[in-house]
Amino acid sequence: MIIREAGEGDLPAVLDIHRQAFGQEEEAALVEAIVRDPSAEPVLSLIAVEDDRPVGHILFSQVGLTESATPVSAAILAPLAVVPAAQSRGIGGKLIEEGVARLAASGVDLVFVLGYPDYYGRHGFAAAGPQGLDAPYPIAQEHTDAWMVRDLGKGLVGTVRGKVACCDALDHPALWIE
Repeated sequence: MIIREAGEGDLPAVLDIHRQAFGQEEEAALVEAIVRDPSAEPVLSLIAVEDDRPVGHILFSQVGLTESATPVSAAILAPLAVVPAAQSRGIGGKLIEEGVARLAASGVDLVFVLGYPDYYGRHGFAAAGPQGLDAPYPIAQEHTDAWMVRDLGKGLVGTVRGKVACCDALDHPALWIE
């Protein structure tokens, strides 16, 4: 399997991965909106290819941390998809780790995600709210542990506080219902 940056020519395959993985159009439309949103830049879009067949995709976009006294470089992972035929083989985890490594090398301090705590917890993410790092919109009480953060080695979690401000494509309350 090869993981590489997705280019403009890969967009149809990337959107198809999300349609297959989620069984609907919503996530594919979100990916396209983020990729085309100037307020999301810089964007890191990685595609996993196996036997010349696209099997997975992950997208990271820039976020800000409002109310923080310390300058913080941060990104959000949204979304991650693996085609059904290739799921449960570690492809999603490899995409996460490759993306996090590239972000860390580029100077990103924190990565956020709204997702399944059991899954993302295995990849170094922990609940962000108790650390004073708030989601752009309130998360229902029973799902607050789904708002997560991963420190990329700078030791900022627990020392900075603030509210995440996403790109325009992600700045809709309906996207924050877990």
